[in-house]
Amino acid sequence: MGAVHTRPTLDDVARRAGVSRALVSIVMREAPGASDATRVRVRAAAQEIGYRPDPRARRLRQLRTRLIGVMFGVGQEFHAELVDGVYAAARETDYDVVLSGVTPHHDERRALHALVDDRCEGIVLLGPGTSARELVELDTRVPVVSVARRIRGVDAVRSDDVAGAALAVDHLIALGHRSIVHLDGGRAPGAAERRRGYGNRMRATGFEPILRAGGLTERDGAAAATELLESGVPLPSAIFAFNDRCALGVLDVLVRARVDVPRQVSVVGFDDSPLARLAHVDLTTVRQEAHVLARTALARLVERLDGGETGAAAVDVVVPPTLVVRGSTAPPNRNAEI
Repeated sequence: MGAVHTRPTLDDVARRAGVSRALVSIVMREAPGASDATRVRVRAAAQEIGYRPDPRARRLRQLRTRLIGVMFGVGQEFHAELVDGVYAAARETDYDVVLSGVTPHHDERRALHALVDDRCEGIVLLGPGTSARELVELDTRVPVVSVARRIRGVDAVRSDDVAGAALAVDHLIALGHRSIVHLDGGRAPGAAERRRGYGNRMRATGFEPILRAGGLTERDGAAAATELLESGVPLPSAIFAFNDRCALGVLDVLVRARVDVPRQVSVVGFDDSPLARLAHVDLTTVRQEAHVLARTALARLVERLDGGETGAAAVDVVVPPTLVVRGSTAPPNRNAEI
């Protein structure tokens, strides 16, 4: 068996530097009571043996941890951009960020419990699926801010999904499309609002909404596109998918079936994820301003933590999205055979 490696301790540094453990503690805490020469010797000894102070141990001795937890979906590209935005915003504060991912084997309940157990002072929830009742109860114990989902009684920061869907529909109608299918997001955060925005805009412009089951992933989009191809009825001239991942699944199936995008079918996503920006994907999409959402959510949480705010009404901050036009949409080709 190989040697068991243990983390160097203050005692190890003290032995290496030839001083007392108490003196090492003074140096590491940058407290008064040690000469400049001693500080140099202790820090050199610590570096030689690879000692690093344990921030968790220090926090356990403090009344406040100054930790902000972030619950996010692993594999969700949009969540990855939101996490990056939280990190960027946190650099301007004296709070550190702790992540807890949601995976098939680590559900939201476990992810939230991990952040609470780590003594996070506040939690940012990215697209939470946990019931509103549970999140309202959690907020009575730990301040939380929900991103991308409105929850009555809990602070929320989200895109205007209704307006975003309307942007997608207006773009397609302006190009000349009349048969526009929306691949629905089911019960996912924002799905009901996008469904409403799509339906309202279609009816307002005199066209019938056409809803089909979609989903959140490439597999969901591929299944929906396959069903459209095998239905025996003409394909729509345009498809507005719930999100970019769903749209990518649609694109994959259409390309494999030799359906020309965008000459035969235009495709629009939602999120403006990194994959949508790749040259060979070139997906027209509705951009959610990830860094604005993240910065706003963190600012609200810090405001509550530092301001000691209690009993105030929950806020609902809505950020306007923008349409990004790329190569996956074009005027319908009336002569194309679908």
